[in-house]
Amino acid sequence: MSTERPYHHGDLRQALLNTAVEMIAEHGPAQLSLRDLARRAGVSHAAPRHHFKDKAGLFTALAAQGYRLLAEALADDLTLIELGARYVGFAVSHPCHFDVMHQPDRCHPDDPDLLAAKAQAWDALRAGLPAALDDAGADRAALAAWSIAHGFATLRLTGNLPAAARDRDPAEAFREIAGLLDVAPD
Repeated sequence: MSTERPYHHGDLRQALLNTAVEMIAEHGPAQLSLRDLARRAGVSHAAPRHHFKDKAGLFTALAAQGYRLLAEALADDLTLIELGARYVGFAVSHPCHFDVMHQPDRCHPDDPDLLAAKAQAWDALRAGLPAALDDAGADRAALAAWSIAHGFATLRLTGNLPAAARDRDPAEAFREIAGLLDVAPD
């Protein structure tokens, strides 16, 4: 009698992505192999290649999924500081996606799905900017806001925040820090 469980994944592609996230959380992206992914998911060693072609294709799909999740997190009508807090919250809630999203050398950078997902997230970030800004001003302001939120999120994920900030809710700590930058005269 065989002890193997029969293969049955309603959505094999998503099951492979979910398993990849688990493996990245345990060992980091550098240690992930498609063969180990297949073994862990309980499918043939060829199954991941069927869906992603290669390891870069898997990381591309994870990055695109991450950008779509980020766009969803930023989708409400939010202030710029709240967008940053949501960005930090996304990074802390989805550290594996966040890691892969920001390692473009692991992905196929010209993949249409990845480019569309990045654009969706960028548009969600720009939506929190004052309407009075022209396109160039909005791009500069969005890049500044993204840089601050990304830096804070990266410091949090790598354990490099001071203890006073590290021991607090990350989004709340970001709101407080970002609020210090509001130095416009009354």
